[in-house]
Parts: sequence; C-alpha cells; structure tokens
Amino acid sequence: MAEVRITGEKNKQAAPSFYLPNRADAAALSKLELILGGSDCVTYMVEEVLSPVQEVARFLKKRRVLSFNFRKANVKVLREQLLGELSAGHDVVYVPGRPNSLMGCTSDVPMPFLMQLAALHISPVPVFIGHYRENMLRAFTTDKSYEWVALSIMPKLSPGPLTGERVLEAWMEASSVEFERNPVLNCSLARLLVEGMRRYGKTELVDGNDGSSLPFYKVLGVSMALARELKKIVCEPRLGIILPPGKGGLIANYACVLAGIVPVNINYTSSEPAFKSIVKQSGIKHFISARAFMSKLPQFPWPQGDAIIHLDKTLKGIGMPKIAGWVAFARFAPMRVVSMTFNLDARRGDDEAALLFTSGSSGDPKGVSFTHRMMIANMVQILSKVELAPGNPFLCSLPIFHSFGLTVSTFLPPIYGFGMVTYPSPLDAKKLNELIEHHKCALVVTTPTFARGMLRRAHAHTYDSVKFFIVGAEKLQKVVADEFKSKCNVTLLEGYGLTETSPVCGVNLQETGPTEEQPYFVPGYKFGSIGQVLPGLAVRITDPDDDNVRLTFNEQGMLWFKGPNVFKGYVGREDLNEGIFRDGWFKTGDLGKVDLNGILTLGGRRSRFSKVAGEMVPHEVVENAIEDFVERPEGFVGRAVAVMGVPDTQKGEALVLLSCVHHSQLSQALDEIRTYMVEQGLPRLWCPREIIPVEAIPVLPTGKMDLRGCQMLANEALGLHS
Repeated sequence: MAEVRITGEKNKQAAPSFYLPNRADAAALSKLELILGGSDCVTYMVEEVLSPVQEVARFLKKRRVLSFNFRKANVKVLREQLLGELSAGHDVVYVPGRPNSLMGCTSDVPMPFLMQLAALHISPVPVFIGHYRENMLRAFTTDKSYEWVALSIMPKLSPGPLTGERVLEAWMEASSVEFERNPVLNCSLARLLVEGMRRYGKTELVDGNDGSSLPFYKVLGVSMALARELKKIVCEPRLGIILPPGKGGLIANYACVLAGIVPVNINYTSSEPAFKSIVKQSGIKHFISARAFMSKLPQFPWPQGDAIIHLDKTLKGIGMPKIAGWVAFARFAPMRVVSMTFNLDARRGDDEAALLFTSGSSGDPKGVSFTHRMMIANMVQILSKVELAPGNPFLCSLPIFHSFGLTVSTFLPPIYGFGMVTYPSPLDAKKLNELIEHHKCALVVTTPTFARGMLRRAHAHTYDSVKFFIVGAEKLQKVVADEFKSKCNVTLLEGYGLTETSPVCGVNLQETGPTEEQPYFVPGYKFGSIGQVLPGLAVRITDPDDDNVRLTFNEQGMLWFKGPNVFKGYVGREDLNEGIFRDGWFKTGDLGKVDLNGILTLGGRRSRFSKVAGEMVPHEVVENAIEDFVERPEGFVGRAVAVMGVPDTQKGEALVLLSCVHHSQLSQALDEIRTYMVEQGLPRLWCPREIIPVEAIPVLPTGKMDLRGCQMLANEALGLHS
C-alpha cells in the first residue's frame, strides 16, 4: 500500500462519531481505522448502488459493514441505524464508491448522495483523502499512479442545516492545505523550463506571423544566448518586455528567467500615464522590444536612448556561430553543467518569477508579483484536470501581458511538451482559424467576443482537432455557445481566472454522465457556470456587504480564495491589501456560489451592481438578457451593448444602456427591451432608463470590457463629471 501522511489526529472525537471522507482509499481507511481504535470499534457505511473499488471492497470483507440502497433507503430508518451504531460504541465511517467523473475532482461523492447524508442530521467529522505524487504532471491525481496518500481529519461540524455544503467547504480547505505541502511547488521555473525543453526538444514552436518554426531545443539555445547578453546589460532586478505573442516575445521571457531577471510584460496599448505608472511601480530601467514591432505602434510612449534593447539587433550582434554553440549546449550538455552555468535553482519557491499589471478595466494598473510557486501551482492544478498528451499544440494568441497568456500560453507548453502556435493578435479571426486547422491545435483559449468573430470565419470542420475550446474574461452568452455547437459541433468551455490567482480558478470540461456500468456521476460541465474549482483552491463565501458574515456555498455572496496560486498582495499598495486579505484568504470582488458538485457559478463583479431604489441590480444579468434580444447587423462582431450605473435623484442610481446597434427610434427600442426583459421574468426596476448610442463598446486588448471607458462614455453623454 502507498505511504499515508496523516494530519488532524487531534480531531478524533472522544465519543463515537460519524466520519465522512471525500473518497475511499484502502491504505487511508486502514490508517483511519487504527486511529479510531481498530476494526472492532468501526462500522463502515457502504452504498449498494455505488459500490467501492475492488481494493477497498477487499479491505471491507472482514469488517462490520452497514449496507444501504440509495434509491430505496428511508432517511429516518437509516438515521436510526447510524445512531444505534454510535450508541453501541462504534464510530461510523462512510465509504464513497467511485462514480463516473473527470480526473482531478476534489470529491467522489455525487450531489444526490451528499444531500442524503446531510438529511441524516448527524453532525459529521469531515475527512479529506487526496492522492499525490512528486511530478509536475497531475501532482494531485485521482488515478492509480500516486506516490502517497494524504489523510486529514478535520474538526467536527456543529449541528445545523446545509451539512453537505459545509462538508464540501471543509474538504476543499483541507485539499488546499495538502496541495500547499507538495515539494514540487518549491521548484524553480528556470529548471522546469530547461528540463521540459530538453525532454521535448523536437516539439515545435510555430510563429504564425511569419510561418517559421523552431524546435524547443533551438528555442532554448537562443534563449540561453540572449540570457548571457542580458546579464551584461541589465543590472536591475526587472526588465520590461514590450512584445506580442511570437518567438521573439517568448524567447525574451525565457531568457529573463534563465538570467535570473524578472520579466515585466507591458501592455503595449497602455496610455502614457498608465505606462509611466507601470515603470515607476516596477522600477524598470531597461526594456526589450523589436524594431519591426515598434514601427507598428508609433503612438506608444516608447522610452528613448539606450533604455530599449532591440531584440533583433542584439541577436544579430551575438552572431550565428555563438548562437549555434548555445543550441548545441542546450541540447547535449549534461543537466548538471547547464544547472551550474545558469544557476537554475538560485530563484525558486516564493521568489518573484514575473511581474504583471492588472488590465485597468476598473482603475489604475496594479502590480501583481507572480512567484515561482504560484505559477508552478497553477500549471499543476490545470494539468490535474485537463488531459492532453505531449505534442498536442496550443494556440497562443493571447497577449503575454495577460496572466493567461503568460502562465498558460508562454510557460506551460514548453514545460509539459505541448506544441505552440503563436500569433500576435487574438482579433485576426481568419488567420487564427487557418492556424488552428493547419496545425491541428488541440487547445484554444479566447474570449466569447473574439470567439464569435472566429466563428463567423469558420466552416464546419475548422475546429475538428480542438479538444478544449475555452473562453473566459466575460460571460459566455447562450446564443454564442449554441452557434458554435450548431455550426462546428464545438462545446465552448467557460472558465474563470484572475491575475491575482495566476490566473485559472475553474473551468468547465467535457460533459460526464451515466453509463451502463455506472449510473452515478460527478458532472464536469454545467452551462452558465465556470465549472469545478481547481484542486488545491479553497473557497469561502461571505455577505457582500459584511466580510464578517459567513454564508454557505449555496448562497450567493462575495468569493474569497485561498491556495498556492493566490498572490500575496499588490506591489507597493498596502492601502489596498489591507482590505482584501484576511487570515490568508483573498477577497476577489466577485460574487458567486458553489453547488454540491464543486461547480462555481458567478454572479458578477460586486462593483458591477447598482443600488436602484434600494435593490442591488446586477449589470451583467441585464446585459446578457439584452445581448440575447437585440438584432445585430450582418457581419457584426463584438459586444452590442453595455450597462452602466449613473446617479439618479429619485432612485439613487439608474441603469443606462450603451448600444452600438441602436441609432434611431430609441424610445421605441427601449420599450421593446423593457417588454422583453419583463417577459423573461426580470424585474421592471432592472430595465435601463435610457439608451446611449455609441460607435463601439470599449474593449481592452485582453477581450474584457473596458469599464472605465464605458463609464466615461456614459458620463460624457449625460453631462456628468467622471
């Protein structure tokens, strides 16, 4: 049996109690049995309709077992049986069977079973069992190839309603604690990058802009050559990178990591004040870019003089013979020699690996320091749930200054051996579709707005190779999802992340359901949600207006996260950090709730609510309803409307509708919208007060709505001061 690492033994109850694990494991159950006093002291509760796996079934053969049939069991009778076992001095341990589920689930207990267990009204002792290995690929695993088992006994829950929700919350928090302990998270990003690019040396990086391709071992060699050059030029700890997705932008980032320099990928659509703020906050003195790219952005406030390191000129100065030597070194030198040459483990764990700035959709850019630990944790979390074989190509078109573009599109592929197909813009739908089809991309990530544009230029088989078409950054509208399914037979998978969580928190994956062998399942997909929370990330929900009031998972409220992928605070902004951290928990500013399958459904940003006549009105719900209703001109791509809140003397606030599809007969259009919203069951109070025609809804380069820009348009139209 596998090694079992035990925590929480102090939570063993003195009196016989009901112990409730999230999954069954023979080795863990054996240890738990010893902690509880041996087999004579324990009764195991087993479902006939969701029987344990063979190894656990063998363990139970000579134990006291209470069997019940989920479909036929009377909860009152079952409660009496359990109380009888407890009265007889026996601890009762529930033994979950193995339902049909995707890998990486925190719990193997499907929602109906957890509801029934909660209905017993016997306060349980939650027990978390997790399978782990010291391997970057699925360090948290639900398959059979694990190296050790974590067994964590948690404090007994107090009596009360919604036991299932409270148990799930406890399991997730224990999962976060155990995930934090994995030694793999203490690794160096530089070491993992080198090991991955050597192991998968022949996997290719394709630059979709010029059609060139480089195997990873050559990319590594060029990065090493550039890293040595940067060490001569850059004395400060951070270097600004102003480049789009492509071989140049990727090599610049890899070179920084190898040189022990922190890359700061800068939004090249930033205004001059935003750019100056980023430079001041990060202490950057040098920047790396390329002359061809700079010529395309004459309006950008480019630094002058020697502050710019021209990538093309620098590589030319190094010379092909030297670069060829580094390529050979990258491919053939012993790993210990490579490690010594670049001091690969000098920076690791909680050291800063990269610095990004938030998009500024609702305020000034804020610096988020990505540690090695955060980035490695998020990659491990993602690959604990997303199953892809090495060699499968990713479409990498999101900007590198975007958190997903950095972690998932820049560093994850070479570390795990996934091919890379880059393109400098997520807006060129025709070209992106051509690249996906030609290179048979398996993973595509974009926003619903950009996806809609891609669909317009796609044919029925454009996405045949795509196994995961993930969308995020804004709410996925059903009309867009339905169009993709109808035209290309593609299920859009909505996900959710934050720069502050480096970035992925949850994602829908392929649908699971009953099979002939197993009628019970834990779903991996639920439209309207963002899927299951990733393993190792704990969730807490509080009242939106009072951080001190805890809510249960089934109540919508303020989302708080805790886990190894969560940042420690904005750089130099203690004024902000004080209000968003409490006891290790990060306050996201988003509202949401979690169901008993661990699936998170968002309710929008707390800042995207207006208090109209004393009622909190969610902008995104109103927007989505109107987006589904309005007619778009032929070939229209992008967002049609945006809802903003403005002051109102009578109601405190009112909603106004920015629209780029309404330009005349506004009163009639507003009446039609109001009628439709009421027909959909939305309160009349939620209807916009007026329509403000605009040329386009402002959107950031990441695909998110530019909330500041939208608010400015609304204020200008109504003569309000920003």
